[in-house]
Amino acid sequence: MGMGMKLTLRVWRQKNRMSPGRFATYNVDASPDMSFLEMLDVLNEDLIMKGEDPVAFDHDCREGICGTCGLMINGVAHGPEQTTTCQLHMRSFKDGDEITIEPWRAKPFPVLKDLMVDRGSFDRVIQSGGYISVSTGSAPEANATPVPKDFADKSMDAAACIGCGACVAACPNASAMLFGGAKIAHLGFLPQGQAERSQRVLKMVEKMDEEGFGSCTNIGECSAVCPKEISLDVIARMNRDLIWASLTKGGEKERSSGGG
Repeated sequence: MGMGMKLTLRVWRQKNRMSPGRFATYNVDASPDMSFLEMLDVLNEDLIMKGEDPVAFDHDCREGICGTCGLMINGVAHGPEQTTTCQLHMRSFKDGDEITIEPWRAKPFPVLKDLMVDRGSFDRVIQSGGYISVSTGSAPEANATPVPKDFADKSMDAAACIGCGACVAACPNASAMLFGGAKIAHLGFLPQGQAERSQRVLKMVEKMDEEGFGSCTNIGECSAVCPKEISLDVIARMNRDLIWASLTKGGEKERSSGGG
């Protein structure tokens, strides 16, 4: 273990979505080798030993894969490095630092308890996109449907989105356009995604509005904090698809390739 660090934490405590929350201040001893979540584990062990309620925070894989660990750290989604909170290490901070830790702040992500929020709105946006309704038959030979390398690469880049919600938390408008754009692009670049391409974008954008996400004003904070570095290009692409779908009333004619 590295040298010890004494830190002051200002942590948002909130019993449930109905109660008003407040900041509580705690002191914790950590090591620069710890991850941010391990440091919170140490805090919780201390609180449990004292008979106090541990801080509730979301986590699962702790490997930067699942996207559940999102926290606002000193006002930045996932903290000072462009990574997931679980992959952030305490060496990014200094001995004696005060660290403010909050949940994602966005109306469509209501606080469940302390630092945990309900991100069900993201699931509902994905569900609204529906599924591929045309019969795809059994699994085809991998090379039977040629996909240009450029489209395949762009689809994979967009599919890297883990749905963590940092884009929404960082956006002054609480817009989910980077998330929505990534989900739409990862299907829209592939031949299999063409059948519902127009209906998909209309339904998903409508659902984002219904869930209370704001509009995109090209501030770019979303891409700057995205742990998977998803490009703002996916938003421009979604807007083009939306205009096309609106003009053709959701029609799919003349939409044969993943390009466009």
